[in-house]
Amino acid sequence: MSVKSDRWIRRMALEQKMIEPFVDRQVREGVISYGVSSYGYDMRVADEFRIFTNVNSTTVDPKQFDARSLVEFKGDVCIIPPNSFALGRSVEYFRIPRSVLTICVGKSTYARCGIIVNVTPFEPEWEGFVTLEISNTTPLPARIYANEGLCQVIFFESDEICEQSYKDKKGKYQAQGGIVLPRI
Repeated sequence: MSVKSDRWIRRMALEQKMIEPFVDRQVREGVISYGVSSYGYDMRVADEFRIFTNVNSTTVDPKQFDARSLVEFKGDVCIIPPNSFALGRSVEYFRIPRSVLTICVGKSTYARCGIIVNVTPFEPEWEGFVTLEISNTTPLPARIYANEGLCQVIFFESDEICEQSYKDKKGKYQAQGGIVLPRI
C-alpha cells in the first residue's frame, strides 16, 4: 500500500470523478486552506450543520439515536458551544476506487484552537458526501467556517484489489446525500 501524490489525486479526480467539485490547487489566501496538497486533499465543510443541544434532555444512543438532540443550522459561520459537538457535511462528493482506502485527519489550524475533527476512513468503493464530526473541546464557543478547509484526506492505494468493497457489502452510509445520523 502506498500513499498517493498530488499528481495521482488530480488524475483520479479528473478521469474517474473521484472528487467533485475538485480544486486542483491549494487555495489559501484569506481562508483556511482547501484543495489538493502534496499528498492529500483538504476538503471543505458545507454550510449545513447539526449542533448538539440539551434542550430536549435526550440521551445520545447510537442504537436508538434521537434526532431531537440536534438543532439544524445553515450559514457561513457555525458556532459550536463550549465542550460540545456538531455534524457537518463535505462540499465535495467522493467516489473511492476499489483499490483505495482513505484516512482523514484534522487540519492544524483548527486543532490549535481545540477543534477536533473525526471522520472514519472512506472504504474502497464508498461514495457520497462525507458526514463530518466536529468537536469543540474548549470551554469557549468555537467558530467553524463554511466553504473552507476542515480536514485533509490522505489516499492509500493497494497493489491488490480487495475481495469485498463497501459497495459489495451494501454499506449503510453508501451514497449519502447530506448529513447522515447514526444507523444500525
